[in-house]
Amino acid sequence: MHSRPDADDPRLADLSEGRILRAILSRTEPGAHTLLGPGDDAAVIAAPSGSVVATTDTLVHGPDFRLAWSSGYDLGWKAAAVNLADVAAMGARPTALLVALAVPRDLRLSFVERLADGFRDACAALAPGCAVVGGDLTVSDVLTVAVTALGDLEGRPPVTRAGARPGDVVAVAGELGHAAHGLAVLFGRFRDGDVPIPVDQTALGPGESAAVAAQLRPSPPIGLGVVAAAAGATAMMDVSDGLALDARRLADASGVTIALERAALGDSPERALAGGEDHALLATFPEGILPPGFRAIGTVRPRGDDDLLCDDLPVDLSGWDPYRDWDSVAG
Repeated sequence: MHSRPDADDPRLADLSEGRILRAILSRTEPGAHTLLGPGDDAAVIAAPSGSVVATTDTLVHGPDFRLAWSSGYDLGWKAAAVNLADVAAMGARPTALLVALAVPRDLRLSFVERLADGFRDACAALAPGCAVVGGDLTVSDVLTVAVTALGDLEGRPPVTRAGARPGDVVAVAGELGHAAHGLAVLFGRFRDGDVPIPVDQTALGPGESAAVAAQLRPSPPIGLGVVAAAAGATAMMDVSDGLALDARRLADASGVTIALERAALGDSPERALAGGEDHALLATFPEGILPPGFRAIGTVRPRGDDDLLCDDLPVDLSGWDPYRDWDSVAG
């Protein structure tokens, strides 16, 4: 992001709330499901099926992102993507986002404008027809982005974590382990001691560049949530905390054992199992059903002594918490 002269890029502390909101809203676009958009006390969103899927997620500077690594555009895109993925994991079509911003007074207007651009472009690319329809703005010493996402089931029942049955195929749509690889690159190479430093894109190889992009600006397969539901998925969830932890969650909710095949997990099975923030879709399907965009990675078995197996061996990897231990991520 190119900096602008201070006169053209004022601090938020020098602007009124109305001026900041006008700058944000001028960069949004109407959604296909929006009956009444920003400007009133609340938005009105169409829900033709009569059911609304709702989810929320909060990104806080420090534990969830670092401004040395993420631009305003990156942050807006990622905040949209992670919430859209949760809607998709229920088999719903995303319809609207509500965004609450808590921003430091010294933040520049251009950052907030680029944040709005990231939200707009992520919706257009990942969930056409979905849009930011409202939210809230307040002051905080810590930059925080809280998003509520809504979706429509289009007359189908929701696909939950609790429906997997013995004999089902376990499948995934999207990449596994790439975002974790990207975070390892950031932690390992773009720090001065414990202080993050800006990413030098010219220092990244092609694989590293793609991995960093997967971490900072993920592109989960949002549209495949509806595809999976229409095809008869018995269970589904967003893989946000690593395949090992999230597959266990699905197995526990369904009362089954998930048996994965190591050869189906890509070039780095350990990273696929333990990494996080890919926001792939993990789903189970009746035998003989595998919709386009999904690839088989295992099977569902009756509940045994272990809830998760890989090549018939228990998986001892746990979930992924990258900001708990920087050194372990960098390694």
